[in-house]
Amino acid sequence: MFGINHIQFDSMTYAIHYRNGRIAKEGRGLSFYYFGPNSSIVAIPMGSNDLPFIFNETTHDYQTVSIQGQITYKAGNPKQLAEVLDFTVDSRGVYKKNDLEKLHQRIINEAQTATATFVQSLTLKDAMRAAKAIEVNIVAGLAASQAIALLGIEVLGVNILAVKATPEMGRALETETREKLQQEADQAIFERRNFAVEQERKIRESELNTEIAVEEKNKQIAEKKIEGQMQQADSTRKLREMKVQADIAVEEQRKLLIEQNAENQRREADTRGYVLETTLRPYKDMDWKLLVALNNNPDPKFNIALAFRELAENAAKIGNLNISPDLLDTLLTDAGQPQNPPRTR
Repeated sequence: MFGINHIQFDSMTYAIHYRNGRIAKEGRGLSFYYFGPNSSIVAIPMGSNDLPFIFNETTHDYQTVSIQGQITYKAGNPKQLAEVLDFTVDSRGVYKKNDLEKLHQRIINEAQTATATFVQSLTLKDAMRAAKAIEVNIVAGLAASQAIALLGIEVLGVNILAVKATPEMGRALETETREKLQQEADQAIFERRNFAVEQERKIRESELNTEIAVEEKNKQIAEKKIEGQMQQADSTRKLREMKVQADIAVEEQRKLLIEQNAENQRREADTRGYVLETTLRPYKDMDWKLLVALNNNPDPKFNIALAFRELAENAAKIGNLNISPDLLDTLLTDAGQPQNPPRTR
């Protein structure tokens, strides 16, 4: 009525009341009356906004990629933003112009500018894997952008949701990837088979090494046995040598004993000979007849034999010798019979 209006804003809206081109009041969550003909109301939303975007870029290998994501921002300096864009509202709180879309487009343009140089330095495959790096470049580009600073907004975060190639290139990459995966699968099968063959070879080598070790141990046992037999043979030989040496020593002792016995017997014989020679020395020069007479043998045959000896010595002097048969028979008979032992008195 009469141009006087009332308007109320919530706490997330920064309101500026211009009266005759000058700021009459400003702040968040204002509620006031104003005179419409000389007043202008600006409402800046202070809450955070999520700005989705999608744009295309060209990679280093001249392939097109589509980058999709969102930027979260808020109005850091609402008065500065109000000076750059028109956020004027009518009496019902409806914006007279849609400058919010201009704000969004400017933010997207700055984000694309920050991304372009980085993406153009990457190949298609690298770009499709560089979502996090693209986020970092957009955040850094917006923070350094003079246009964003003049708008008075504050970027809270950037999220890259997808980096995609064109459908045709995507199918080609899928085919290539599929072929590569198939090759990797074939390679994995080949490696598994090789691994199995290698394991079998190692098992066989282990078995052969075990057999070699067993043979080596058997060889060592055989060598030890031969060595033991050689030692035993050597010990036996040494024992035999010792026995032979002992026998030789015994024989040497026996030889010495025999020689000593012979020497003793020789000395004893010499002694007996010397004694006998000494005993018989007085009779050496005596006539045997005298010795026979001294013998005083009582046997008549002995005397008859002496008589025949005398006859033989004086045969040249004897002309005839008569021997009676009885005497001869007696001598022959006595010669064939054993002599009677002498009687003891």
